[in-house]
Order: sequence, then C-alpha cells, then structure tokens
Amino acid sequence: MVTDLQWVDVGSDDGTALMTATVKFLLSTPVILVVSGLIPVVAAAWMVQRRRAATRRRATPSAPPYTLEQLDSMQPHQFELAVRDLMRRDGCADAVEVGGAGDLGADVKATDPEGRRWVVQCKHRRNGRSGSAVGSPDVQVLSSTGRGVHQGDVVVLVSNGRFTKPAIDFARSQEVHLVGRALLREWASGSRPLWELL
Repeated sequence: MVTDLQWVDVGSDDGTALMTATVKFLLSTPVILVVSGLIPVVAAAWMVQRRRAATRRRATPSAPPYTLEQLDSMQPHQFELAVRDLMRRDGCADAVEVGGAGDLGADVKATDPEGRRWVVQCKHRRNGRSGSAVGSPDVQVLSSTGRGVHQGDVVVLVSNGRFTKPAIDFARSQEVHLVGRALLREWASGSRPLWELL
C-alpha cells in the first residue's frame, strides 16, 4: 500500500521529478511492478504463437499421406518433390526442391515454424529396403555442405532404403539426422511433423 505519495511539480526539470516519483511509486508497489513486467512477455508469446499459426495456415495442407509402396514406386525426382510436399504440409511454407546435378548435397531446403533452416538430402532406392544401402560417403557430403554451404540448422538425409553401419555412426557423430524406412513411414502417413519424430 502506498502511503507517502506526494504531488510533484510537473514543469520542473523537464519532468524529471515526475519520472522520479513514478519510479518510486512503482518500486513501492511490487504488484504493479510485476504486472507491468509480465505484459511485454505475454504480448511477445502471443505474437510468436500468432506467427506460427499463420505460417501453418499458409503451408500446403493438402500434401497427401504416402505409403511406403507409393514412395518406393516413385522416380528419384518425384521422391524429392514428395519430401518437399511433406515439409510444406508440416508448416514449412517456403520448402523448395533444389536437387539435381551440382546440388552439393541438398535436394530440399525449408524453414520450419520455429525459424530453423532445414537442408534435406533425398536418397531414393528403386528396390526400397532390398536395394543398395546408403553409405557413409553420402552422409559425409551432406555433413560438409549442409551447414557450411547451405547454412542449415538441421541437416537430414531421407531414404526409402536403409543405411550402412558406418553411415549411421558417422551421421550420429556429425549431428546429421537419418530418416530410414520406419521413420519415413510414420512421417509420410501424416502422424506428426518431422521435427517431432527426430
């Protein structure tokens, strides 16, 4: 409770006395001080939530769920487009397919609703799990260019096939995420965004 609030001459020293009285008043009433400190925090959290919701609304919501059989039957370029569409479905409105000759390890680039830059390399295997495994050299290329060249915050290699043990070990040591058949099945079915599955 404020007991010693005094009137202040507003015209003196460009309002310095008024400011001093205001600060004294706020310091003597902790409830007002706490509430006034919380208002900007609550406002910022509300704005972040609105921005995320707007990003999700702008994203392509119509990316169909895919089965592994559908993904296996695709051509490599179609597989890259499917991965791009899945990223858009998850809220990455700017997801773009950039693969091709000279792509330096990036087939899809996107920014998630949290603002993280994703660099995704796609390795499609015609025979799925029974096809050749993705080896360590592919992971090494992505590891060296994903962050350095493409400025990725999250680096991912997606395959409808499998990975060799050296590829898995190297990816783990370099913080490169591997998405193989089981994880791809769950992600493509539409259960949750990829960042929640990794």
